[in-house]
Amino acid sequence: QVQLVESGGGLVQPGGSLRLSCAASRIIFSLYGMKWYRQAPGLEREWVAGITSGDSTNYADSVKGRFIISRDNAKKTAYLQMNGLKPEDTAVYYCKADGPGALLDYWGQGTQITVSS
Repeated sequence: QVQLVESGGGLVQPGGSLRLSCAASRIIFSLYGMKWYRQAPGLEREWVAGITSGDSTNYADSVKGRFIISRDNAKKTAYLQMNGLKPEDTAVYYCKADGPGALLDYWGQGTQITVSS
């Protein structure tokens, strides 16, 4: 079955950096747009960043200029480089593969990011 596996989460001090990875299996990765979402305790899941199959990127205003989304189709992996982390970035981060056309969307299981001193 299709799997998206996130990694790279953890505890980081304010101002620090982390890079999340989302490794996909059993999909034609290059066809999928990839997105990152996050969900903080008590809040709804929110979109953070996206990259299309053609490598166009966009970001939520809250992370623009600090986070960078990228992809490596050969490795079937999407990345989220997070710089200048703030306590308000604390959340569980999820990756999502957006299926083109009639193909299904898929979600990863999530990885916890905690920004605290």
